[in-house]
Amino acid sequence: MTIKPAVRIAEKKLIVKERTILTNVPDNVIATSGAAAGPVEGVFLGAVFDGDASNHVVSLGTLRDVRFLSCFRFKLWWMAQKMGDKGRDIPLETQFLLVESKEGSQLESDLAGDEENGIVYTVFLPLIEGPFKACLQGNDRDELQLCLESGDPQTVGSSFTHAVYISAGSDPFGTIYEAIKAVKLHLGNFRLRNEKKLPGIVDYFGWCTWDAFYQEVTQEGVEAGLESLQSGGTPPKFVIIDDGWQSVGSDEHKKQQEQENQENQEPGQPQLLRLTGIKENEKFQKKEDPSVGIKNIATIAKEKHGLKYVYVWHAITGYWGGVKPGVKEMEEYESAMQYPKLSKGVLENEPGWKTDAIALQGLGLVNPRNVYKFYNELHSYLASAGIDGVKVDVQCILETLGGGLGGGVELTRQYHQALDASVARNFPDNGCIACMSHNLESLYCSKQTAIVRASDDFYPRDPVSHTIHIASVAYNSVFLGEIMLPDWDMFQSLHPAAEYHGSARALSGGPVYVSDKPGKHNFELLRKLVLPDGTILRALLPGRPTKDCLFSDPARDGVSLLKIWNMNKHTGVLGVYNCQGAAWNSVERKNTFHQTKSEAITGHVRGKDVHNISDTAQDPNWNGEVALFSHINREITVLPLNVAMPVSLKVLEHEVFTVTPIKALNQGLIKFAPFGLVEMINGGGAIEGLHYDDATSSGAVSLEVKGCGRFGAYSSAKPSKCLVGSASVDFEYNSASGLVTLELLEMPSEEQRVHKIEIEL
Repeated sequence: MTIKPAVRIAEKKLIVKERTILTNVPDNVIATSGAAAGPVEGVFLGAVFDGDASNHVVSLGTLRDVRFLSCFRFKLWWMAQKMGDKGRDIPLETQFLLVESKEGSQLESDLAGDEENGIVYTVFLPLIEGPFKACLQGNDRDELQLCLESGDPQTVGSSFTHAVYISAGSDPFGTIYEAIKAVKLHLGNFRLRNEKKLPGIVDYFGWCTWDAFYQEVTQEGVEAGLESLQSGGTPPKFVIIDDGWQSVGSDEHKKQQEQENQENQEPGQPQLLRLTGIKENEKFQKKEDPSVGIKNIATIAKEKHGLKYVYVWHAITGYWGGVKPGVKEMEEYESAMQYPKLSKGVLENEPGWKTDAIALQGLGLVNPRNVYKFYNELHSYLASAGIDGVKVDVQCILETLGGGLGGGVELTRQYHQALDASVARNFPDNGCIACMSHNLESLYCSKQTAIVRASDDFYPRDPVSHTIHIASVAYNSVFLGEIMLPDWDMFQSLHPAAEYHGSARALSGGPVYVSDKPGKHNFELLRKLVLPDGTILRALLPGRPTKDCLFSDPARDGVSLLKIWNMNKHTGVLGVYNCQGAAWNSVERKNTFHQTKSEAITGHVRGKDVHNISDTAQDPNWNGEVALFSHINREITVLPLNVAMPVSLKVLEHEVFTVTPIKALNQGLIKFAPFGLVEMINGGGAIEGLHYDDATSSGAVSLEVKGCGRFGAYSSAKPSKCLVGSASVDFEYNSASGLVTLELLEMPSEEQRVHKIEIEL
């Protein structure tokens, strides 16, 4: 008996677990077993071409009658999501593709967990191979095409064996994790999120200067922002001093040209600034003693305002225009002008690049031989001044600058090896955030960086952006979240969409920080996110769409809500968002509003929407019953296994549920489920310990809870007594809903770290 591989090409078809996914696979497409990459049954695809070239396109076969989720680059820097059901729907620059085969129903798959009857998920991961990088796209014949390019006319090839990795399984999240793990073992250039050290900022509330000041930031402004947030009882414990602190200048001839344009009142290309020195500009020097540079504000932030971490921004090339050639103090880095050459797919998706300042004025690129020296001198100066980490921006630009240097993959690899080494040497907490880095070169060449910005920016003044932002961070996290911890970006707490954004950050599993202007805060919202000591209740995983949302389109289809799930130690959390009415428009090649209904859309939530909820059940024989606490409606709902509850939301509305498995005590007569700090958006994240004692006549519950505020739980019977520490405390019980609440009046002592609560039933 011959055991056939789970993923294989046979009779011009790509067959996955006995389902045909692609037909008409061309003869020059070749498959290599993925067995060497790990225990998962997967396959690598490549292709052989007639002649050497720096870019190739080949069909992998025809794709029809499936549902798919694509993460594609709509800009050079950033991905977004697109759903469809055939090859022609797959966008240019697709870097991640998840395909669902349609036989079987969702319910069968859930109940049986049996892939014979259920649904099979196939993941396609385009890779980097040697100096080439791959991406996927569709055409009007419904072919799934593989594109390969080096980014350098002199860097050519004709034979590829490991350009795409394909594997499959019955659990979409497990399948994706195993596939990316297999790719890591094959490439050896990157590590998974769970293998990296997360910097300390992720568990604290922070502030970023960007939307507060943009490039006009000063050290006085930084201090004003920190003071302002502290005053409302939500003290930031980290700050990111964004763009605006560095020493930069423009090209001399450009200055002259701009002056002439102003005199003749002609619109000109804005001046592209370039880095002229490692140290800060005069805005960040101490007035009394300019030799005390950025150390001044770092010291004030930590000693006067109690911050734990100070980060600063820089571009991966130093600044937007790179390092200015010919500047005496920067000569040793041998910066030289390079002009970006963008891939065809990016140019089609983002036609504005043709007139971009970097495209027209070029970039001063540090010689790759000297880039470690550049980073190390920059970072060691910052570290000596008390800076703890860097936000490294503009990362995808490197893929466009590889002409004559071996191509974009090779240049990116050299820069990332240098960046990794410098961060490891100078920032022991692994203080690095990757930004504008959604290309495969950056993701698959970075071993050190553990945090990645998950989407295009929060744009406070762009009303089209807010629903788009929530959808794209969630879907991009499906892919990015296996490699780094997604950062869903700053937001402003005093903004029409503040609760919508803030609630999403609370269940993102990533850092929570604002970019409020000093004095412009909604402290009522911030206190739902931040404890009085500046810590946050961070969920354990990257927030991602629920399984039943992976292939619906909650931005475009007019009927679907987006549900986002995450886990805490003893509860799940589930956010529901109406993101309809705006999306990236493939005709206009930009984000636009589109017609959508103004009335509420109704969706449904179930306990099993929280994918790993059974992991938190204390009972090995748990029957799937959960208690839900709704953050906005303040209601408790008990849901048996597979029973769904309707939720109706208008555009830009949301709801967040704490989801806890119900424990039956006293021979099933009493049911109990804790929710944590019910005034906090992710209140379940406060529960550090949970123990049920069924040995007593009616049962008792012991909890360890961090933070302070109102603690709540579901109990089908009124407790006889509640203790905090050894002291009996007052509690309230609502017999109609089963809600038990008690007040934790202050933070636990530092030695104790948690409140010990006993509830006797």
